[in-house]
Amino acid sequence: MIQAKQELLAALRSVLETLAPGAPVAAAFESPKQAAHGDLAVTCAMQLARPLRRNPRELAQQLVDALQREAAVQRWVAALEIAGPGFVNLRLADAARQAVVAEVLAAGEGFGRKPRQGRRMMVEFVSANPTGPLHVGHGRQAALGDSICRLAETQGWDVHREFYYNDAGVQIANLALSVQARLRGLKPGDEGWPASAYNGDYIAEIAADYAAGKTVHADDRAFSAGGDVGDLDAIRQFSVAYLRHEQDLDLRAFGVRFDHYFLESGLYRDGKVDAAVARLVASGRTYEKDGALWLRTTDFGDDKDRVMRKSATGGGAGAEEADEADEAGGPAQDGAAYTYFVPDVAYHIDKWQRGFTKVVNVQGGDHHGTIARVRAGLQAAGVGIPHGWPDYVLHKMVTVTRGGQEVKISKRAGGYVTLRDLVEWTGRDAVRFFLASRKADAEFVFDIDLALRASDDNPVFYVQYAHARICSVMQQWAARGGGDPAALLAGALPADLSRLVAPAERALMGRLAEYPDMLERAAADHAPHDVAFYLRDLAGALHGYYAAERFLVDDAGLARARLALLAATRRVLACGLAVLGVGAPESMTREAEPVEAKV
Repeated sequence: MIQAKQELLAALRSVLETLAPGAPVAAAFESPKQAAHGDLAVTCAMQLARPLRRNPRELAQQLVDALQREAAVQRWVAALEIAGPGFVNLRLADAARQAVVAEVLAAGEGFGRKPRQGRRMMVEFVSANPTGPLHVGHGRQAALGDSICRLAETQGWDVHREFYYNDAGVQIANLALSVQARLRGLKPGDEGWPASAYNGDYIAEIAADYAAGKTVHADDRAFSAGGDVGDLDAIRQFSVAYLRHEQDLDLRAFGVRFDHYFLESGLYRDGKVDAAVARLVASGRTYEKDGALWLRTTDFGDDKDRVMRKSATGGGAGAEEADEADEAGGPAQDGAAYTYFVPDVAYHIDKWQRGFTKVVNVQGGDHHGTIARVRAGLQAAGVGIPHGWPDYVLHKMVTVTRGGQEVKISKRAGGYVTLRDLVEWTGRDAVRFFLASRKADAEFVFDIDLALRASDDNPVFYVQYAHARICSVMQQWAARGGGDPAALLAGALPADLSRLVAPAERALMGRLAEYPDMLERAAADHAPHDVAFYLRDLAGALHGYYAAERFLVDDAGLARARLALLAATRRVLACGLAVLGVGAPESMTREAEPVEAKV
């Protein structure tokens, strides 16, 4: 069907060039809103009616007459129909639908994927400061970010995964003080316990390992504890390495890897913040007011100008800018501090200079206010960055429920549910599928009971069970002497696909044909939830086929054709699940119903 659509599109393009040379209308197919209207729709006649000053239905008839003379239409189209004010609906011949089975099996894992084209893309995600265990919001970032990377890779991008964190700010200082207090025998609630301390049990664990003189290794650092309770810097370094190690363990268990860890402190150490500030000052877009340095971000669409450097005395900035300065904690001249968007600008200039023409930042919804000011700073810096760069995917937080009640507390974390909790309670596949299955900007409730349910109302089970059902049928077919399932998956066993004419077969083949276009759209929109929706629809078509037809029939030719369709469906289900970082099990048990093939 992929070949059929390509040939039909070329035929449409040729006809339009003949009927309306140079007209500003692109050859394209749309999907009819109702399946009864056909398989493909063309709206060109209505688009051309105004510039050509013609009746759209008359243009539609002329378009149909010309298309019917095209070889591709004669080969792949069963009927052309004019509907409404000038729609042209195409009903594909069975051969067009059936061709997708061979296309999937021939392409294997490459079905729907585009070759690498030398385009570099960076996706920054998770970016959690090492001050505690990863919470479920970080888990949503991990699921979204990694799936966005995998989607981009299907479209030929060379994807670089980056994790950015602050290793020296106010939060890290509070972490060190918290561990030091534990080392001195204090605990939350005791007199002398720091007001800004972190209260989770993990602080006690860090303190115990520090006192024992242990060495911790993370992906980007290692540190050996000296055991000195008074050495606050050593405590800080050990604590950061400890929590980075913890994050690494969680992310590996979640199936997420990073190519690079970028430290905010490196921006100051390497002079990149000062260089960015110098560029902004040289642009003429900055000014001094009340002892603070401001950037005219309103010149680039921001709702107000932003403080870049707070005054040394604390004046010259409103409460919002003061909070930003405290959050960043970055050094500046005369004892003042840069507000947090300044190192963000420096960091993104660095991304651009590293050659990443496409950058996507996956962050929490609380970062919405940073988008305009960071983009404004990048435009003011004058380094050639295009408007609207980088892209942002902002996600809302996750509510976790069990037994109909919200789960809020993790004893180890001291106040929130961790990613590790969620994976231990429900499994990696469920967590990844669930957290990527809704639009990032939509509220999401993670129902632990639903994630554990082996029934059709659990979406990840529903999709994985479709894959397992196919595997069961293929195994039974092989046991009866039908052939090697691996050879079937590889398209090495011939099958007469013209036998696939049942309504459920047409529906399933139509879903398979949608996969490449769905991948392209989802990648362009940074929308892994589209993959989850597609997989549920494909699984539904498979389950409908399973209910409607028998597969291991006495007619060997029909059985071989149906097994080929099942093998193609198995391949696309597995590939789609892999985009979400979810496994495709070969056997599963449904509640009160074992997996068994219809024979």
